[in-house]
Amino acid sequence: MRNRVNKKIVLCSLLIALCSFVAFASGNKDEEDKKPINNEWYLCVTQFDFSMLQPAQRIAGQVITKSLVDTFKTVSYRLRVSPEYAYYEDYAWRQAVNAAAKALAQKQDERSLLLFRGEPNWRYRNNLKKLDADIKKLEEELAKKMAEKPAVNNEPVFKLVQANLNGTFPEPPKPGRERRFAQEQKADAFLVGSVREFHGRFFITLKLYVLYANAFVYEDDIIFSMDDAAGAVNEITGRLTAVLSGNKPALIAIKTDPPEAQVLINGNFAGRGSVEEREHPPGKITVAVSAEGYTPELVETELSSGKVTEIDVSLSSLLYSRVNIGTPGFNGVSIYNGALYVGEAPYNLLMPIDTLGYITAEAKERKAAKIVFTAPAVQDESYNISLKLKNLPESGQKRVNKARSQYYWAWGITWIAAMIAWGANGVYTSQRDVLPNSSSQEFWNNTNTWSYINNGSLILLGAAAAYNVFQLSRYLYISTEGATPIARRGKK
Repeated sequence: MRNRVNKKIVLCSLLIALCSFVAFASGNKDEEDKKPINNEWYLCVTQFDFSMLQPAQRIAGQVITKSLVDTFKTVSYRLRVSPEYAYYEDYAWRQAVNAAAKALAQKQDERSLLLFRGEPNWRYRNNLKKLDADIKKLEEELAKKMAEKPAVNNEPVFKLVQANLNGTFPEPPKPGRERRFAQEQKADAFLVGSVREFHGRFFITLKLYVLYANAFVYEDDIIFSMDDAAGAVNEITGRLTAVLSGNKPALIAIKTDPPEAQVLINGNFAGRGSVEEREHPPGKITVAVSAEGYTPELVETELSSGKVTEIDVSLSSLLYSRVNIGTPGFNGVSIYNGALYVGEAPYNLLMPIDTLGYITAEAKERKAAKIVFTAPAVQDESYNISLKLKNLPESGQKRVNKARSQYYWAWGITWIAAMIAWGANGVYTSQRDVLPNSSSQEFWNNTNTWSYINNGSLILLGAAAAYNVFQLSRYLYISTEGATPIARRGKK
């Protein structure tokens, strides 16, 4: 009896141990599933632009680049701000969902092709049952991936790309290829910079592009002499290091009047009216606020790490003046303000005060006129502008190119005539100086002939020079004939 009891106790103990092991293994699996991703954050330092430095000064530029890279090696981690975390979270989620959906689609295709294999019925049913079970699991996996977003490491390890560690700095991308460049370098951000001379000093400019924002989010510059190079490099790298580490991001809040005003932060749309507190890398930023019927404003400020910067912008209403546009002798002339059609002459154009205007008038008789003017600087004041229409040049006519070509030919003819005159005058002068010492009739006749040649070459040179001046004047007139005149306004 005691042996039976002992056996039961041993069996219960084994069962409890097995359940604990299964639970532990399941817990470990859940912990593995929740393991953070994107544990590293890579920066690529591109080749700085030294083209505006003298060759002897470019060594100093290379030393500055090396100092920057050495400083970046001291950064150990990066604290992700909310938009960056959301970007990588969404990116990883989409990758996981796409992979699960692709696996499900392949399995479904395999099931569809099973019918065409020509297998025996028993084998077809077994394979079909197996594929249906696999498809069900994949559907559950896809639903799970769609319902859960992966965990992204909020404090990834900061690293430089391998090329930088090897001492190689790739050429910076051309405008419009920044995102592709970052992906090709497998970097989360890249740094571009330039070093140039500025009145005997060095001027450094740095710009940081981050992949999650698809924009340059940080820009800094500093001017220093070579004696202060070490301190200047430490200062600018210190500010950049604070941005790269992401430690204690700055906060910015914007409130505008009117409420419908559009707000741009560093050229990126941030919202309309009030912009609630949002995280932003520390450093200089430019806030642009604009609304229809109001004067736009630019606000430049510097965000400090861990601090909230509040910006209030009240736009001023635009004040308008009138410009009366007339075309004497013509009716129904189309008036364009820039490229926008506004009406027919005579036309009263309402414009913000003291702003530059560009007006084009076009008539059906192939006549046109254009003019640049400044609107009155006083509200409700008006000016009269009278446009004199001229015939439009024929389609395909290249009068300026033709006049330029003729001027170049005239200049070439003048140069050749000058060479001929210089040579003829040299021969004639030499023979004339020797003539008193010679009694040869033939030599006298030859000298007399060169006298005629010399006079003829001088006449040719004068005619060529006059023709050259004419063609130059003609070319200058034709090339400036189509220039838009500046209006001389008549005050009403």
